[in-house]
Amino acid sequence: MRLPLIKHLSLFIEENDVDYVHEAAETLEALTEAPGIKDEELDVIGELISNMYGAIEVQSMIVSGTDRKQALKDFMNRVLGSIDK
Repeated sequence: MRLPLIKHLSLFIEENDVDYVHEAAETLEALTEAPGIKDEELDVIGELISNMYGAIEVQSMIVSGTDRKQALKDFMNRVLGSIDK
């Protein structure tokens, strides 16, 4: 996951609507089932999907009242904490 992408996507959600990002992620998920897709392509798609769902989570925290900077920090700490386990 890349924090600058998550931040950018969360701003996009704020300016537009979360449904756009949900639908884009679902489209990418469907694309992973296409025949003949290469492993490298799956890696890129997977990274994009992860960033999209991360941005949705961050934006949800912001809507709940968390400061943007703190929401991004908390999210990344949670991700890094789950990696260490």
